[in-house]
Amino acid sequence: MKERVISAVIMLPLLILLFVKGIPLYLGGLILMGIALHEFYVAFETLNYNPIKIVGYLFAIFLFLANVFDYSTNLVALAGFLLFLVSVILVLYQKNTPIDICITFAGIGYICIFFEYIIKIIKNIPNGDIYVWLVFLIAFSTDIFAYLVGKQFGKHKLIPIVSPKKTLEGSLGGIVASFFSTFIFGMIFNIPILILLILGIFGSIIAQLGDLTASSIKRYVGIKDYGRIIPGHGGVLDRFDSVLLVSPLVYFVFILFV
Repeated sequence: MKERVISAVIMLPLLILLFVKGIPLYLGGLILMGIALHEFYVAFETLNYNPIKIVGYLFAIFLFLANVFDYSTNLVALAGFLLFLVSVILVLYQKNTPIDICITFAGIGYICIFFEYIIKIIKNIPNGDIYVWLVFLIAFSTDIFAYLVGKQFGKHKLIPIVSPKKTLEGSLGGIVASFFSTFIFGMIFNIPILILLILGIFGSIIAQLGDLTASSIKRYVGIKDYGRIIPGHGGVLDRFDSVLLVSPLVYFVFILFV
């Protein structure tokens, strides 16, 4: 429980940036993307892979510039395509392997693109500066109550090969908590009930999938945490694993159904 509380406190600077918005938010996003990308790539280096770090960092920088100068998504896609061509050239000259490219762009998609949806919610959705809080509400309520319920009532392991401590009872507790917290939020800000059902239930499931995905990668590469930036509590990616997957869900639900 202490770890989960500390995780929420660590995110406070970002949450403050959500109020400030604009360039401070974009710069904060760039810093977090860069740190998380580094953690992701270094994790795979433990297995002697060699992801092309500079490609990931350059894409994160371009996303920052795209937000500042309001570039179109086509230009962002073009930047990604050009970086891919650079990566292919490195493979042709045998500086890297095709697997290195896959890891490189997996990091870009998993971290940069998914994180960018937090900013896209604020920029592209009416009242997005309010709705963006659902991302963190869903992730936090799921994580905290899945832990509390699982610790108190957990008997049936969820996916022990990936995360031995997670239980089915805890997972259901996280879903229930996410639904009720999302429902209360929606009643305050007059959000349609269908949206609340989708986000409260499926958002919690996706948050848990994000957590399990991060755990699965760590188990695969043989590490306990992605980083040590938070002493005793891991890295940025350890703290954002569930948030990353929830953010695109919130974005697309409001784009498609509101």
